[in-house]
Amino acid sequence: MMSDTEDLIRWRRHLHAHPETAFEEVETAKMVADLLTSFGIEVTTGIGGTGVVGVLKRGDGPNVGLRADMDALPIREKNEFSHASTHDGKMHACGHDGHTTMLLGAARELAAMDDWAGTITFIFQPAEENEGGAIAMIEDGLFERFPVDAVFGLHNWPGLPAGQFTVRAGPMMAAYDIFEIRLTGRGAHAAMPHLGTDTLVAAAQLVTELQTLVSRRVNPLHPAVVSVTQIHGGDAYNVLPAESIIRGCVRTFHDEARSVIRDVMAEMAEAVATTAGLTASVDYDQRYVATVNSEAETALAKRAAGDALGPDAIVEGVDPSMGSEDFGAMLEAKPGAYVWLGNDHPAGENFGLHHDRYDFNDEILEPGVRYWVSLARRFLEERG
Repeated sequence: MMSDTEDLIRWRRHLHAHPETAFEEVETAKMVADLLTSFGIEVTTGIGGTGVVGVLKRGDGPNVGLRADMDALPIREKNEFSHASTHDGKMHACGHDGHTTMLLGAARELAAMDDWAGTITFIFQPAEENEGGAIAMIEDGLFERFPVDAVFGLHNWPGLPAGQFTVRAGPMMAAYDIFEIRLTGRGAHAAMPHLGTDTLVAAAQLVTELQTLVSRRVNPLHPAVVSVTQIHGGDAYNVLPAESIIRGCVRTFHDEARSVIRDVMAEMAEAVATTAGLTASVDYDQRYVATVNSEAETALAKRAAGDALGPDAIVEGVDPSMGSEDFGAMLEAKPGAYVWLGNDHPAGENFGLHHDRYDFNDEILEPGVRYWVSLARRFLEERG
């Protein structure tokens, strides 16, 4: 008979070997729903596409939401271990296989307990990676159908030792926006540039101009990052292209900085285009809000982590990340806290999130389960 820990490792490695990307988590959702049902938990599927929600109720009392993400990334895995991805071009490179497993383990343990009162809502979310699965679940009535009093999330964190825990009140992760700037002019033979309008030179100038957005236009007390990640233009060595495209992303914590960057980017694109005799269009898409933890729920999460992992496991003073998480949308709707659980492997090379050789550290599965169980029980006790 397998131990509980062996079950966790088996579940996690099965998920790792069978990754599914955003809104395609059909088999993952089925596995989650089947396991929750086997624990005696009431299950609802298809929320926000492929989302799964399990509800465990013990009489009257508060309702706490616990969320895990299920999706993988469109990355070709380079690991060669036995549980490497069997789906070419798809990979659990961010640890969502571990997140799903830890919450499943906590659901099993909590379902076996009868010494608590209230409701625990297990939220298994699709499409965290760039596609806004949290938003899709909310728009599909998540919190109307499952009216939690607070919601909590967890992410593994390379750079912290395995089993170490950190959380902070206020901003934890940044807002995330993407942009596309299209410069359109008149193409020409490369030997006769005076007969055209050079979109590539203008694009190069604009990329340089965009670097001043943060350094000169945003309040220096408001952290922000503007990154150009793509430039597309031209197909031949001897042709000046009639169109060039610049794409990238923006990270901010403050709404003011977000608005300034969006507005000034449009102004810059128009100014450069006008000078070069081009036209410019800017498509600016505000994707994820900042992930901002509420004070009371952050303090409760620390108490729960201390109970589960010991006070020495809590790391104070860790800076927020300019990375982003769509869990911010859930925290915009409900109070709650998003925490990091250290994932460094004690031996061997540690690869960061989204690396093609990343693998979740199975040693933190059981500590993650303990945290979730402690958090749910403490929330229901303190708020009951």
